[in-house]
Amino acid sequence: MRVAVMGAGAVGCFFGGMLARAGHDVVLIGRPMHVEAVREYGLRMETRTFDEQVRLRADTEPSAARGADVVLFCVKSTDTASAARALAPFLAPDTLLVSMQNGVDNADRVREALSQPVSAAVVYVATEMAGPGHVKHHGRGELVIEPAPGAERVARALVAAGVPTEISDNVRGALWSKLLINCAYNALSALTQLPYGKLVEGEGVWAVMDQLLDEGLAVAAADGVVLAGDVRQAVRKIAETMPGQYSSTAQDLSRGKRTEIDHLNGFLVRRGEALGVPVPANRVLHTLVRLAQPGSSEEAA
Repeated sequence: MRVAVMGAGAVGCFFGGMLARAGHDVVLIGRPMHVEAVREYGLRMETRTFDEQVRLRADTEPSAARGADVVLFCVKSTDTASAARALAPFLAPDTLLVSMQNGVDNADRVREALSQPVSAAVVYVATEMAGPGHVKHHGRGELVIEPAPGAERVARALVAAGVPTEISDNVRGALWSKLLINCAYNALSALTQLPYGKLVEGEGVWAVMDQLLDEGLAVAAADGVVLAGDVRQAVRKIAETMPGQYSSTAQDLSRGKRTEIDHLNGFLVRRGEALGVPVPANRVLHTLVRLAQPGSSEEAA
């Protein structure tokens, strides 16, 4: 299977690397420094079960996706529309795009930009980029994928590559469940620059997270979402299963990058306003992260 990874950060490199390691033809599309390292040395995959240099292709241009059977679409939520439009000239009509992004509405925004089949995916993995061409895996690595033409083939390939994958008719509910988990952890981890295990040891943190979750559950109920699993229990377990993980929002802030907070707590704020559900705790964290991220002074001006 020919695979392109659009937005080769930690998530894209992990799943693209797993497929390449299993023998699939994979190209990573990313930033020049990362691409140069992969071209010269391969992708270093430092996981909990192996540490290898995986050979695969890498490029900086969306045109590298030409001929792909599937695109793992892993760009930041802020870049969804522009990245989809950049890919459009190079995709076959039946190329499947799998949106592996944070937030709940990215797949819909990809569909607005492209005519190809699109499958939303819920990603459960703890990873980070430890340097150019070096992805570090801290835990988990499962996927839940929405039904779409070609999704069964992709799921089989992922399972064979060692990635637990299921196809579900309630990906919307799973995406919302993950959104609520992210809204409980991401901003707090970012503002404190603490990993999950240390974060929850702080006095009053669980009470704040419970309030964030209560607000999110109320918005989801008002929006008619059937959540997947016990979200409250899942929030508690994250700190146990990923104690050393910093949120993606924390990683972005520490590297001086803009975050996806508008698509996490900010999304709940917008939906809460639209549905008449108050979300004061989420509003505070959304505001604080926006103030902490690069460009905040220009926005205020």
